[in-house]
Order: sequence, then C-alpha cells, then structure tokens
Amino acid sequence: MTTSIPVSSPRVIIPERVFGGYIFDLDGTLVESMPMHHRAWQLALQKNGAPREIFGWGEFVAHGGMAAVDIVKDLNACHSLSMDPSTVAEEKRAQYALLLGEGALDVIPETVNLVRSLRERNIPYAIGTGSFMPGALATLRAAKLEDLFPIIITPEDVPRGKPAPDIFLKAAERMGVNPAECVVFEDAEPGLRAAIAAGMACVRVLPGVQ
Repeated sequence: MTTSIPVSSPRVIIPERVFGGYIFDLDGTLVESMPMHHRAWQLALQKNGAPREIFGWGEFVAHGGMAAVDIVKDLNACHSLSMDPSTVAEEKRAQYALLLGEGALDVIPETVNLVRSLRERNIPYAIGTGSFMPGALATLRAAKLEDLFPIIITPEDVPRGKPAPDIFLKAAERMGVNPAECVVFEDAEPGLRAAIAAGMACVRVLPGVQ
C-alpha cells in the first residue's frame, strides 16, 4: 500500500523516514518554471489555431507532468480540435526555449536542499519528468542545477508518460532501488497518480503563486 505524506506551509514537508530512493519531478517541484511553461503553451496553441480561452492556468496545472504530445491529444479530445500533436509539441518546446533564454529560473529551496543532502549522504535520487531531455537540461542549466542530477528519466525513455508509472519505475531501476522503497515528490495530479501506480510513497509540492 502506498503512503501519501501530508504537506504544510510553505510548499512541502520533508518526511522523517529515510527512503531507499528519491524521485523528483522537475517543473514546479525543483524549479519555478511552471509560469514560463504555461506562457509557452499559450503561444504554441494560438499559433496552431486554438481558441484563446482554452488551456487556462487551472487546465494547465491539471495536465502537469504529462508529455506534450499527450497534452495536445487530450486538448483535441476535450475541445473538439484537430491540432497535430507533434507539431504543437515541437512549437511549445521552441517557445519555451525562447522564453528560457530571457532569464534565469528560481529553484524551490525545500526540494533542492533535500537533493543536496541526499548527495552528501550517498542516497540514490533521480529526476522523473514529463519534459523531453533537451528541455529538462535547459531548465536545469537556467536554474544552475545542471551538475546535481546524474539520473534523469524523460518520456523518451519509456513507452508511456505520466500518469502511467513507467517514468518512475524506470527511475527506480536506474537507481537500483525497489519501487516500494522509493518516494516521489510531485506538484501535479498526473504525477501523483503515476507514483501511486508505481507502488511508491508520494509527497505533494504545493504550487507557487501564479
């Protein structure tokens, strides 16, 4: 049975139990990149003919952690659209790269400080993100975290993205840790569902101010 660990102000409470392996989502969990991702989505969707009113902040957050192609497929189904998922996903990634070039990203100190502590104690940890590798690496560079994560699992590494458990199971495999001994830190519902499906404990990271 999985364990859902409660959180408290300001963003997340770190569990006292020491787990065998720690898995972190990236955007909104380690780095304050969600507003920039949302802006990139808005630009990409409008460029591909989507109505301006779709994919507001709430709908965006509800899709957090999902692969871009899967998000577009879901938007097509929910809003009776016929956008090409690959084209929109590539445009979104391009827009995000442009926005990322305009400035650095802040980190979420609670989770990043935990990662640094894990590294000092030689406890395995990994990133399990819905971003493709180029975007994930660019985000880490913008937050000055590029040298902190030896294991990064993306949708390119697995058959299915979040909310399927594949990304987190692959992270556990790469760490050499039984999934039942892992804990996942996530800010979005699809990622939390993926953690539960993987048989892992999960910690919700509360969103920042939009």
